[in-house]
Amino acid sequence: MAISLPNFGTEFDADRYLDRELSWLAFNQRVLELAEDPNLYLLERVNFLAIFASNLDEFFMVRVAGLKRRIATGLAVTSSSGLSPQDVLSKISAEAHRLQERHAGLFIDVIKPAMKDQGIRIVRWSALEAEEKTALHEYFQNQIFPVLTPLAVDPAHPFPYISGLSLNLAVVVRNIETGKEHFARVKVPPLLPRFVRIPGNKGVADARFVPLEDVIGEFLGQLFPGMEVLQQHTFRVTRNEDLEVDEDEGENLLLALEKELLRRRFGPPVRLEVANDINPQVLELLIRELDISDEDVYHLPSPLDLTGLFEIASLKRPELHYPQHHVITNRFLQPVEDKDVSIFSVLRQRDVLLHHPYESFSTSVQAFVEQAAADPKVLAIKQTLYRTSGDSPIVDALIAAAEAGKQVLALVEIKARFDEQNNIAWARKLEQAGVHVVYGIVGLKTHCKLALVIRQEGNQLKRYCHVGTGNYNPKTARYYEDYGLLTSRDAVGEDLTKLFNQLSGYAPEAEFKSLLVSPNGVREGLVERIEREVAFHAAGKDSRIRIKVNSLVDEQIIDSLYRASCAGVKIEIVVRGMCALKPGVPGLSENIKVRSVLGRYLEHSRIFAFNGGGDPAVFIGSADMMHRNLDRRVEALVRISQPDHIRELNAFFDLCMDERSSSWHLASDGTWARHQVSAEGTALIDVQDQVMSEVFSKRKSRI
Repeated sequence: MAISLPNFGTEFDADRYLDRELSWLAFNQRVLELAEDPNLYLLERVNFLAIFASNLDEFFMVRVAGLKRRIATGLAVTSSSGLSPQDVLSKISAEAHRLQERHAGLFIDVIKPAMKDQGIRIVRWSALEAEEKTALHEYFQNQIFPVLTPLAVDPAHPFPYISGLSLNLAVVVRNIETGKEHFARVKVPPLLPRFVRIPGNKGVADARFVPLEDVIGEFLGQLFPGMEVLQQHTFRVTRNEDLEVDEDEGENLLLALEKELLRRRFGPPVRLEVANDINPQVLELLIRELDISDEDVYHLPSPLDLTGLFEIASLKRPELHYPQHHVITNRFLQPVEDKDVSIFSVLRQRDVLLHHPYESFSTSVQAFVEQAAADPKVLAIKQTLYRTSGDSPIVDALIAAAEAGKQVLALVEIKARFDEQNNIAWARKLEQAGVHVVYGIVGLKTHCKLALVIRQEGNQLKRYCHVGTGNYNPKTARYYEDYGLLTSRDAVGEDLTKLFNQLSGYAPEAEFKSLLVSPNGVREGLVERIEREVAFHAAGKDSRIRIKVNSLVDEQIIDSLYRASCAGVKIEIVVRGMCALKPGVPGLSENIKVRSVLGRYLEHSRIFAFNGGGDPAVFIGSADMMHRNLDRRVEALVRISQPDHIRELNAFFDLCMDERSSSWHLASDGTWARHQVSAEGTALIDVQDQVMSEVFSKRKSRI
């Protein structure tokens, strides 16, 4: 059905969308607000401080670096929000400065004192007792000094290369004999603890730490014998670390990527963080030698690099962490009379919808692959691997299957950002074991989460499938919120067979029954579903659109939602990160509500639900609503067929959108307001705790 956009002239285009980069910064502000929440457990607040810092590092390495590169090469264009590239950079700089100062101030003024009250102290060298200094001197001699490398700057020694995200000491020394001053750089070793635990602590409840750079700074004289140390200042550089691999050059993709990983280390600087007491002359030298602008300099209180707080957040102090959730096995996969259930037997009876981390990954998805590897009736296993852990049982199971003579295909996405080196290693290990390893389609990342098992049953072959929203990574499955579908439906098995053939061979014209597949089907399929809801609404039938994603920035999807809103369709969106859609704008989006849920688990699932005039169409899968996912990645959404699964997913939406649930609400101007207390002053429902409670309560039911 063709529908037109009322009152949408080209002059209005810039007013239809929020800026994606500023929206991402607003997301990281929500993370910071969790760290600011006095009602959260202390070490969880410390963890959110570290997450904020790590998120911002990646934002600069990829998003800011990419924008600067496009400006420098003349390829940058005005954003869909109407901002010029330079305007976007300026707004990013202003907002990032504000957020980093707020982040540092929270740590110094609030979190550190609260930690001290709980016996967790980060102290400076001057606060140490004599015996503690002696013990740390020994630690310096044995563990730190041998790996330090002072790099001088003079006519014979050019300014050294400063690696991205490394913490450094800018040192000014004076020759005792000549009186001449010199500059040197000392890199703080990245593989040593960011905060050194002081020996002699009394018990678990007494943990004292000193920043690693304080220990190094105290003994700098040993690095410069015959010199007097006059000054030392900490600084940190962030570089462009995004990858650019030309897949059309005919070079082996593994070799091309390895070369690019080496080049990544030498990307141009995009941010300089300095201690706010840095000497102006030293700062001037750093700015000149790094060729960085003043607006890219961030003056912050020491200590820099608060990603190191992850170490402190992991302290085993149960009373300062979220209470441990009981992760249970999905009720249809639980052992019967202490015997493991055959997942294949279960799937011949019904589909199984999994909700991680509330339901165990190891006793569901991992067990599915392991049972397939061990089952003599299984002839073949095909699986995509986008990110996995360093000691993955999934990879081990695929290797065992190949060694047992089964045909095993692993589609390894070696271009998964910041996991490239790890994935190269796994690809080679799989190849050595006899697994058929492929790297997908040239020019596209393979991001879909798929597993296909082919089993001999009598004189027929039966296909068993898993389609998920998250990676095959047992470690992240413990704290990423994701859905997965285990099924033996023939239509899904046929679709996965076609898709794997497309990925490993040549099948560009494949058509799918139960899947929406990008780059040529997800956007088109969702837009078609959105337009169907408009038709159902016009006919007086049951209509509603619900979407849960990590990011919503694709203009075509957003405009389709605007059209549906203008037609009167109610739309509910749950988004974790970026959202370029403006909700609640009269004549445009007054029927759209946008919420964000953040908490102890990383909301990672993608769900698309349409009431369908009484015949609901609900999909889960790997795709976010971003250009890269819809145009430059292989993504897959699978339709959910069982009524109980559709009810479960809609109940999850009900909970997220409920005014009694704690969440952030997006306003049309791009600001997010946190709603965590009712008008009566009582705490609102924690969505993740409520889901856990519901999953736990029905664990015994197999209805």
